[in-house]
Amino acid sequence: MNMASPKELRDSEEHEWVKVEGNIVRVGITDFAQSELGDIVFVELPEVGTELKVNEPFGSVESVKTVSELYAPVSGKVVAVNEELNDSPELVNESPYEKAWMIELEANDLSEVDHLLSSEGYDKLISE
Repeated sequence: MNMASPKELRDSEEHEWVKVEGNIVRVGITDFAQSELGDIVFVELPEVGTELKVNEPFGSVESVKTVSELYAPVSGKVVAVNEELNDSPELVNESPYEKAWMIELEANDLSEVDHLLSSEGYDKLISE
C-alpha cells in the first residue's frame, strides 16, 4: 500500500513532488513513482546553474526495470542538487520525500505551482 502524498506538497502528473520554501522549490519523485519503478540503481541529475523550463526533462531515474525521465514541475535555475543520490540511489526507494529530494530550483514564477495537483488530487490520479 502506498502512503498518501504529504499534505504540504504539490504533485505533478509526471509523479514529481514539489515543496515550496520562499522562492525555492524542492523537487523529488513520489512514493507511488518509486514503487512503480522498483529498485532504483542510478539517478542522473543536472548541474547546479542549469536553467529549466516547466515540463522539460531535467534528469532520469534508472531502476532494474526501466529508465524514467524526470520533468521540471516549474521553471527556474537549479541552485542545489542532492549529491547523496550519486552514491545511494536506493534512498529514492527508502525515503522519497525526505532524504531523496533531487534538486532545488530558484523559481522564475511561483504561480506555476498553482497548476500542480494538491495531494488529494494526486492521490485520486494514482488510484484511477
